[in-house]
Amino acid sequence: MTEMSAPMTPFLNFNLNETHLEIREAVRDLCSHYPDEYWRKVDEARGFPEEFVNALTEAGWLAAMIPEEYGGSGLGLTEASVVLEEVNRCGGNSGTVHGQMYNMGTLLRHGSDAQKKMLLPKIASGELRLQSMGVTEPTTGTDTTQLKTTAVKKGDRYVVNGQKVWISRIQHSDYMILLARTTPREQCAKKTEGMSIFLVDLREAIGHGLTVRPILNMVNHETNELFFDNLEIPEENLIGEEGKGFKYILDGLNAERTLIAAECIGDGYWFVDRAVKYANERVVFGRPIGKNQGVQFPLAEAHMEIEAANLMRYRACAQFDAGLACGPAANMAKHLAAKASWEAANACLQTHGGFGFACEYDIERKFRETRLYQVAPISTNLILSYVAEHLLGLPRSF
Repeated sequence: MTEMSAPMTPFLNFNLNETHLEIREAVRDLCSHYPDEYWRKVDEARGFPEEFVNALTEAGWLAAMIPEEYGGSGLGLTEASVVLEEVNRCGGNSGTVHGQMYNMGTLLRHGSDAQKKMLLPKIASGELRLQSMGVTEPTTGTDTTQLKTTAVKKGDRYVVNGQKVWISRIQHSDYMILLARTTPREQCAKKTEGMSIFLVDLREAIGHGLTVRPILNMVNHETNELFFDNLEIPEENLIGEEGKGFKYILDGLNAERTLIAAECIGDGYWFVDRAVKYANERVVFGRPIGKNQGVQFPLAEAHMEIEAANLMRYRACAQFDAGLACGPAANMAKHLAAKASWEAANACLQTHGGFGFACEYDIERKFRETRLYQVAPISTNLILSYVAEHLLGLPRSF
C-alpha cells in the first residue's frame, strides 16, 4: 500500500486524549435521542429545543467550564469545544446553548466571591440560565467603544437607559451580562475606559424598565432588540471594577469565538459526511455521482479546509486553557472554521441538487444555520482587519 492510499485517521492524536474521546462518545449518544426529525420540527415551529437543552444540562455538559468547587466539571475550553462540535456534527444546533458555556466566564473571572457562590452552583445545576450577553447596539454595531447605553449611579443603584440589538436567548435565560457606559466617553483618557459590566436579573427587569422585542430572522435563532427605560440595577450586580467592563468582555469574546469555531467545524463535517453518503448512493447515467471529479473535488476541498481550521481551533483552545493570550488564534480559528463550514455547505447542497432544498433532507436548515457565522459574532471583514493590523503590522484601517 502506498503512502497516498493509506487509510486516514479521523483526528490527530496530539489534539485528543482519552477524555476527549469519551466526551465525544457520550455527547454523541445523548444526541442520538434527538435525531434530524426533532431539530426539523423545532425549526419549523421557530421553537426552542427545551427538551434537548434540559438533557444536555442534566448530563452536566453545559457546566463543563465551571470549576468543581461550584458544581461544574472543571474542564477547559478544549473539552467544551468538543461538546459543541459534536452537537453540530450530529445535526443539532448548539447555538441554542453555547451562551451558557461562555457567558459565565465573565462572572467566573471577574465576579466577587459572593456573586460566584450565589450564582455559579445554580448555573451549573441548570437551576439558573445565564444565556445572554447585551453588548451590540443598533447604531454602533461592532464599534463597542461608541456604545450609548448608560448606567448612572444613583444611591445604591444604577439606572440604565439605552438600546441593544441582536441579543439572543433572552426568553430562555434568567440573567444577562450587560455592558453599559458608566462614565461619559469625553471624560475618559481612553475610549475603552468608562464602561462597566452588570448582571441583570431578567425575571425582575422585563416589564420594569426593560422591554424585549423579538426579531424574526432567516435562522431559527431566537434574538431580540432591547429597550432600557430607567431600569434600576442594584450596585451589588456590578461585576468587577466600575469602568473596566470593556477589558472584561474581551476575555469572554475569545472563548466565544473559539467555541463557535468548533461549532462550525462540526457543521462542516456534517455537510461532508452527508454529501459523501449521497454521492455514493445517487446513481445517474448508470454510475454513482461520486465517481465524477466535478462532485469529488469540491468535497475533497471542503474536507481539507475543515481539517486545517480544526488545527487552528485546537491551537486557540490550548492557548486559552494555558492562560496565554489567544486573541489572534481565536479570531483566525473562527474565521477559518466559518469559511470552511460555509464552503462545505455549498458543496453539500450542490451535490444533492434539487433535493438539497427539500426540508426533509435537513441540508437547507443546516445551510442557514452555518451561514450565520460569516456575520456573527464578528464579521469576517473585521477579523481580516484585525489580522492585517495586529499580526502583519499594516496601518489601522478604521
